[in-house]
Amino acid sequence: MTNPQNIRYGIIGCGMMGQEHLRNIALLPGATVTRIFEPDDTMAAASLAFAKGSQRASSLAEVVTAQDVDCLLIASPNFRHAEQMAEIALLRPLPVLLEKPACTSLEDLKKLAQLHRNYPAPIWVAMEYRYMPPVTALTEEAHHQQNTGPVTMLSIREHRFPFLVKVGDWNRFNRYTGGTLVEKCCHFFDLMRHILKSDPVRVYASASVAHNHMNESYPDGVPDILDNAYVIVDFQSGQRALLELCMFAEGARYQEEISVVGANGKVECFVPGPGRFWPDHLGEPPTPKVVISPRNPKGPRELEVPVDPVALAAGDHNGSTLYQHQRFNALVRGHGALEVGLQDGLTAVLIGLAAQESARTGQAIDLTQGAYALSQI
Repeated sequence: MTNPQNIRYGIIGCGMMGQEHLRNIALLPGATVTRIFEPDDTMAAASLAFAKGSQRASSLAEVVTAQDVDCLLIASPNFRHAEQMAEIALLRPLPVLLEKPACTSLEDLKKLAQLHRNYPAPIWVAMEYRYMPPVTALTEEAHHQQNTGPVTMLSIREHRFPFLVKVGDWNRFNRYTGGTLVEKCCHFFDLMRHILKSDPVRVYASASVAHNHMNESYPDGVPDILDNAYVIVDFQSGQRALLELCMFAEGARYQEEISVVGANGKVECFVPGPGRFWPDHLGEPPTPKVVISPRNPKGPRELEVPVDPVALAAGDHNGSTLYQHQRFNALVRGHGALEVGLQDGLTAVLIGLAAQESARTGQAIDLTQGAYALSQI
């Protein structure tokens, strides 16, 4: 039985994102990391320095079967997730915090959907963006409808930096990431469903590779990941959402700008990018904010939504990694609910895969039937 005073974590994959998780687990009272599986020696050494007292394992199986492990965090490369979840299910189905995207292909999506039906423990997919304080505030506004009325339109703009360098350069290729609209944008497709409380029926995308990574070459070839896109998603409810992605716009003050609009007004949130990328000569990084703009009487109101500096310093996701871990930890202790399940994660992947296909073919993708039907999840 899990000791309610101390939850012990086993970590699968400790690259850049895995180390962010380690920094945030270290902030949780009564949480320790006991086992780490990371094949890269440099990343493993850095991770063991974050998690004092933990042991480096030689395999996933060694972590999963260790009796001093109560739950698992998977932060390995995207294309490993489905196979690793299958191995865990056979060995010892512990509670899992699974980094996004849950998988990278329709084939693996179907396998995980089947696994999910028989998995006896919670699988939480790490959709950190839900837990960014300004995004949480906007979501509450959309759900309460006090300032908007019923929401008709949702717009998400992310103008950010190019993909960072990762071990083995796996994030340069669609076959390993699922494509930019899966790897990067599953967060936003999850937010669309979460904010609108509806499922999608149709996806149309227009995208290209315009500037990033075009002069790079690797043993696997020339990178093929998209660096800009527009994606329109129609929902069962009659609502619609737009994603605007640009991955060569890191000069902007805010990285994410999200708006919801209804008959009574508009609510927006503005989220800065990682503080470590903000130039020192510009002073302190921007503070996140929410702007409420009623139609009558007119008069926008700006509300600052500051984030705990400790949470900000522990990662690149506006404090959300810590807030997510607090909820997952409570779930493992038996004191919380599963908020972002595997079905949520798989739905976000399916929308991303459909968007990739739409961008490739120039055709809208129907999510009610055929290869991309939501009913298969």
